Amino acid sequence: MQLLPIAKATRALKQFGQDDEAVTAIEYGLIAALIAVFIIASVTIVGSKLAAVFTAISTALTAAL
Repeated sequence: MQLLPIAKATRALKQFGQDDEAVTAIEYGLIAALIAVFIIASVTIVGSKLAAVFTAISTALTAAL
């Protein structure tokens, strides 16, 4: 008997859900995603503040010349 693609996918998902290593991999993936979000947010905040610093330096240099 040949299984339909949907039945194969369902069986594979059930086996994946029962596998402890798969659960651990999902947890590590979620942790990595949270770290990535934190890094992106930090770089965005620091980047905007750094742009303001360089603008102030540029303004001061232009006024000094």
